[in-house]
Amino acid sequence: MTSRTTTLPTLGLLAMTAVWGSTFFMIKDVVARMPVADFLAVRFAIAALAMLVLFPRHVWRLGRTGIARGLALGGIYGIGQLLQTWGLQLIAPSVSGFATGMYVVFTPILATLLLRQRMPGVVWVAVGLATAGLALLSLNGVSVDLGVWLTLASAVLYALHIVLLGQWSRSGEAFGLSAMQMVAIALVCLLATLPHGGPVAPPDRAAWLAVFYMALIAGAGAMALQTWAQAHMPATRAAIVMTTEPVFAAAFAVAFGSDLLTWRMLAGGALVLGAMYLVELAPRRSAAIAAEAGHHEV
Repeated sequence: MTSRTTTLPTLGLLAMTAVWGSTFFMIKDVVARMPVADFLAVRFAIAALAMLVLFPRHVWRLGRTGIARGLALGGIYGIGQLLQTWGLQLIAPSVSGFATGMYVVFTPILATLLLRQRMPGVVWVAVGLATAGLALLSLNGVSVDLGVWLTLASAVLYALHIVLLGQWSRSGEAFGLSAMQMVAIALVCLLATLPHGGPVAPPDRAAWLAVFYMALIAGAGAMALQTWAQAHMPATRAAIVMTTEPVFAAAFAVAFGSDLLTWRMLAGGALVLGAMYLVELAPRRSAAIAAEAGHHEV
């Protein structure tokens, strides 16, 4: 695999996590004014509709197996979204961010158990660095209660989604597979609104604009990008790159003046970036040095 084909997926995942990091303010504002399940149902229904309108041929070309896989992946992700948001109602957002980010630990464990993949030692070191970085960014004392358990359950489902997506994704099927995932996520979230009579629409223009951004850019667009990127890189590497989300979230918080820059942010961000360096840049640099050494031995 060439340097270009490994660099572009990493840059794609980084762009996706930056977009996710930018949504924290919007989500906090919108869910303060409408029920969480309703927000998720409207958001992903818009995303699913947009994907189906734009990429009907891509969905058709998936065939029965591809469609079934897309629906399964979306169902897993949708249940994870609901568990995460229900947990968020019971715990602080920072604790939720850490517990959700534990998919970086669960991903290599599931890949080892389900796929019998052997992880190099450097991967486990990177997982440890990323976990420590998440803790510094997110935690300031924590008790393990129902909200934490719900969020950890969502992290297991996100890890399962990452592992299965890495197995099933093909670069030429990214749009079709993403569309079917959006359909399944929307259905799961719509079902969650049925106990109170179905989804409630966003209350005003500002909420609608936020929902559209999170549906089309941070929803459909991000899922398509993740699906394409994971066709070109191992699941555990993708999970470690995606732990940069809280780094971007902290950066946006500081940039927009809602948080002050602290040593914990700097240290936590440095650890997460160090983990990404270990799994992304260091192996590539070693390969380049080895190739250069071989060239000089001729």
